[in-house]
Amino acid sequence: MKLLTKRPALFSPTSFAANKRAMSADTKTQRLIPMGVLKGAHGVRGEVRVKSFTADPDALFKYGPLTDEAGKVLLTPITARPGKDHFIVRPKENLQKEDWDALRGCLLHVARDRLPEAEEDEFYIEDLVGMPVFTVGDAPEGRVRAVQNFGSDDLLEIEIPGAPATVYVPLTRADVPVIDMAARRIVIPELSLWANPDDDA
Repeated sequence: MKLLTKRPALFSPTSFAANKRAMSADTKTQRLIPMGVLKGAHGVRGEVRVKSFTADPDALFKYGPLTDEAGKVLLTPITARPGKDHFIVRPKENLQKEDWDALRGCLLHVARDRLPEAEEDEFYIEDLVGMPVFTVGDAPEGRVRAVQNFGSDDLLEIEIPGAPATVYVPLTRADVPVIDMAARRIVIPELSLWANPDDDA
């Protein structure tokens, strides 16, 4: 069975069927997730262009004030309407066109704790990145570098110390039977087969 990820950005814990445990509140509240990017001013009436990174592009404007990476509010959307590949936003902030243009390229963040909880067998991509990967025992054998999608299903991209390249593992229950968000632990029993596919030929 395929697992689901949510973007920006959404994967179960020790058991996929039960015992789902939340990450600690401290971990979540301290994290800022990039959800979009400023693309400069739109016209001369105080509007600004914003590109959304969310799977549902409109969702970006449901989280209230959007901040920079340090948590400083950059943009508080009042209204947003779609443009060609972006949104045209009327902000609460009263900046001049030159000021908005100077902010072009700045990422817009939302605190992790303001995002809705993931459902069963669903995970935020940002929560997976950096998690250690185990096969057996208590010693991690790799770490999640990213979650990739090359047009089909999501893949865990895993860094293995000493390996010449990263390893891609499909996000399925069969291949990734344990994702414990509370313990920050992913178990992939057959990791070595994905790292050395020719050995199984």
